[in-house]
Amino acid sequence: MTRITANTLLLLTGLIWGVTFIAQSTAMDKIGPLQFSGLRFLLAGVALLPMVWLEKKRAPQNVIDPKLWPEFVVVGLCFTAGILLQQYGLTVTTVTNAGFLTAIYVVLTPLIAMVFFRQLPHVIVWPASVMTLTGIYLLGGGELSALNLGDFLMIICAVFWALQVILLGRLVMRTGRPMATAATQFFFVGIIGTLASGIFETYSIAALQEAMVELLFAGVISGGVAFTLQAIAQQWSTPADAAILLSSEALFAAIAGALFLGERLPVPGLIGCALIFLSVLLVELAPLVARRWRRGRELGT
Repeated sequence: MTRITANTLLLLTGLIWGVTFIAQSTAMDKIGPLQFSGLRFLLAGVALLPMVWLEKKRAPQNVIDPKLWPEFVVVGLCFTAGILLQQYGLTVTTVTNAGFLTAIYVVLTPLIAMVFFRQLPHVIVWPASVMTLTGIYLLGGGELSALNLGDFLMIICAVFWALQVILLGRLVMRTGRPMATAATQFFFVGIIGTLASGIFETYSIAALQEAMVELLFAGVISGGVAFTLQAIAQQWSTPADAAILLSSEALFAAIAGALFLGERLPVPGLIGCALIFLSVLLVELAPLVARRWRRGRELGT
């Protein structure tokens, strides 16, 4: 695969994930957040099974060490919390706000890694954090009181996403099975969401039929297809390219919100979104650029 093809697939992945916010939002007019999250990720887990099977055939070990299962549970709980907070938040906030506020997990990840795992972040994290906070302030129209409950749920969701990213990365390194690990997380959320929805929400065949398009898109396309595209394409792209292209998810969410839902932001909100997006790019790209610069100096000497 050429680098251009790989980057095109990564951009397509960002597009799919951004548009998925529309499916997550519109589905709430028909079914509950727990139903949608549970069924969506059951579908995503099933869609990922072919890749899990191919991965297992190539893996040196066919069975994952049972000692790692407690870690699977912890990662699954963080993933579940992030998904459900995001889904409940979308019942209140806009798709545009959801896309950009969820993206701040990229900035939070190195900060949480420093606090809990004593991993010192790149210096760029500090100005990026200030930019993110400023962006959130402007996204609320220049006053925090303008941010609604859904916006705050998105921010808390980003904290759980950051925890999940850190713990999932450590777990994948230990298992060597990224597809199997992801599928396990999908089924974890799917089972918990579906069971909880049976207790707290009412099922209706007619409502499920009405939400079927959103469920299939969010489950099969966003979960199964897009995740597979990312896993394949990143093998042929550079980390810097992947960081930029996958970060486009927030921009595509805003564009989709404007096109399909008629969402609009005032000028301060647009500036806030730009600051959040820029902070995400800085956190992802600055360490890569610094490593390349150091490598160049070492080769030069």
